[in-house]
Amino acid sequence: MLITPVLLAGGSGTRLWPASRKAYPKQFVPLTGENTLFQASALRLSGEAPGYRFAAPVVVTGSDFRFIATEQLAAIGVDPGTVLIEPEGRNTAPAILAAALCALDQDPQAVLLVAPSDHVVPDAAAFRDATGRGLEAVRQGQMVLFGVAPNRPETGYGWLELTSAPDGEMPVLPLRRFVEKPDATRAAQMLAAGNYLWNAGIFLFRAADILAAAETHAPDLVAPVRAAVKQARPDLGFFRLAPEPWARLRDISIDYAVMEKADNLAVVPYGAGWSDLGGWDAIWRDSPADAQGTVTTGPATALDCRNSLLRSDSPGLELVGIGLEDIMAIATPDAVLVAHMSRAQEVKQAVEALKARGAPQAVQFPRDYRPWGWFETLALADRFQVKRIVVKPGGTLSLQSHFHRAEHWIVVSGTARVTIDDEVRLLAENQSVYIPLGVKHRMENPGKVPMVLIEVQTGAYLGEDDIIRFEDVYARGQGAKG
Repeated sequence: MLITPVLLAGGSGTRLWPASRKAYPKQFVPLTGENTLFQASALRLSGEAPGYRFAAPVVVTGSDFRFIATEQLAAIGVDPGTVLIEPEGRNTAPAILAAALCALDQDPQAVLLVAPSDHVVPDAAAFRDATGRGLEAVRQGQMVLFGVAPNRPETGYGWLELTSAPDGEMPVLPLRRFVEKPDATRAAQMLAAGNYLWNAGIFLFRAADILAAAETHAPDLVAPVRAAVKQARPDLGFFRLAPEPWARLRDISIDYAVMEKADNLAVVPYGAGWSDLGGWDAIWRDSPADAQGTVTTGPATALDCRNSLLRSDSPGLELVGIGLEDIMAIATPDAVLVAHMSRAQEVKQAVEALKARGAPQAVQFPRDYRPWGWFETLALADRFQVKRIVVKPGGTLSLQSHFHRAEHWIVVSGTARVTIDDEVRLLAENQSVYIPLGVKHRMENPGKVPMVLIEVQTGAYLGEDDIIRFEDVYARGQGAKG
């Protein structure tokens, strides 16, 4: 049997601020290993297993992440398959229905495995085995949920109540009901009862079955999603869902819209480890710790610390903790978070407070990723800004101009092909060029190694939205990222 993975990659991950932000959320960040969570999810849902094999995935993400997603898949050798671009986030129900319609258009018998791309599943083989156990139920027209065996009275997850406790012999079990995130007392009671599992938010079903269930239980969603898919337009290797019908959709999860009302559900119990990494406390639990229960990542040093997390994501920033207990301290180049481990779920509130006072650190990273490479701000003051720009081999910035700033470019390494009006020249290491205000210009890397340069901007306004694109090999429109 062929299974099509659906990777949901549009979340913002604010509970893992400052390492995860709206501009570069947690699924694209290497939080627990060398690969990002998105890459680990794609690898887990690829290849073959007994009784089935995985097709190329359907990725559902936002416009700002489209190039990041395809580049990260290419880096691990996974065919990006279909990449659907949401005009705006509308939660999981519209995203899943759009993916189902696309899959159904290719195969009337399409089977989908829907998974968030920001979860940790350490044992990929065990998860593939659990997937195989759910296939017979799918063949019989049931929609399968994955329920994780709980090991603590967790209040941050929804739970699933089964008709009986898992005994290891039944590949799937009937679902009695969904349980909302409980308080601590209720969570302890469910843990002791034995017939409750955590709701992992991972689903296995035929595309036709989820669409039929949506027609029955959430018919107002189906027509706008169908129109958004039908009117989708290709954009390079992506498919942009039509914005007008998409804007009419409710913001609602697939659980609330469909699953909690459906009567053809079954649960595959899964006990080999899982986490949605919903906070820094989860990162601490899922990372190797020292004898005192403390986790250090990056240039971080713990002295007499217990049950704490110290993480520095900046090579030049040494983080030192002395005598800490139950503390999480996370440092990035432009922000530091320090909190008691029990307050991990309140990080989202901190992000909202930063947004309210206009702090760019709430949503933006110092490093900004683009399809041609990335840049970061090294210095910013009134009327000037200094950036480091890295252009990957073959990368090409758009032909552009600015209303409010001039630019000086100094090549640090590699070779730059620079266009200024009608003149094209090559710049080698230590050479520089001046681009006057209002002049059309472009930068390319014709070499086989990354090209690095320092850009000095001067002018009355230095915002990223001061850009007019005339040509762009990545088919971006106007605006900061296009």
